[in-house]
Amino acid sequence: MKKIHENVYELTHPLVQHKITILRNRHTGTNEFRKIVEELGMLMGYEALSDLPMQEIEVETPIESCKSPALSGRKLAVVPILRAGLGMVPGVLALTPSAKVGHIGMYRDEETHEPHEYFCKLPSPIEERLILVTDPMLATGGSAVDAVSQIKKHGGKHIKFLAIIAAPEGVKKLHEAHPDVEIYIGHIDRGLNERAYICPGLGDAGDRIFGTK
Repeated sequence: MKKIHENVYELTHPLVQHKITILRNRHTGTNEFRKIVEELGMLMGYEALSDLPMQEIEVETPIESCKSPALSGRKLAVVPILRAGLGMVPGVLALTPSAKVGHIGMYRDEETHEPHEYFCKLPSPIEERLILVTDPMLATGGSAVDAVSQIKKHGGKHIKFLAIIAAPEGVKKLHEAHPDVEIYIGHIDRGLNERAYICPGLGDAGDRIFGTK
């Protein structure tokens, strides 16, 4: 994992990079695309949760009693930005099955490229939880900034953002708006085109996950 800025990390693991290459391929079908997004959710969640607090507990092995490390009980929440962010949730939940799941619905105006919120439902008490916000693509950063702002407005304090690919413009915007949020990115791409799509990118993640156009 490579530190880009304070609280901004790019995942350099060979498995992450290989799977992103599969996602980029226009010939990768819906089923495989969906599975790879889920797997990347797990790999990225693994990295993002590496600092979870631990405690020693007493356990009985088949041989003897011993003290062994266990999670100390911090409450977790996974909050996908609808709809593409849903694709990463099963992978994160495979690591943390007791985590609660919230949802934030955002859509982008095709002319202005500005985000608009249409839904927000978060698990309670959100202020006590470590929150992982998921979205496969961090493009302009508008939706990410607004989603994190909404979570903070509802009381969320401990937030990490997971994106499979990102444009430098989106990373900069999110980091400047919310410097306290840790950002984990699979790969930072070249930039945005005139339609505010990430280049080289992987197309529309939501359409490719759900088989829509």
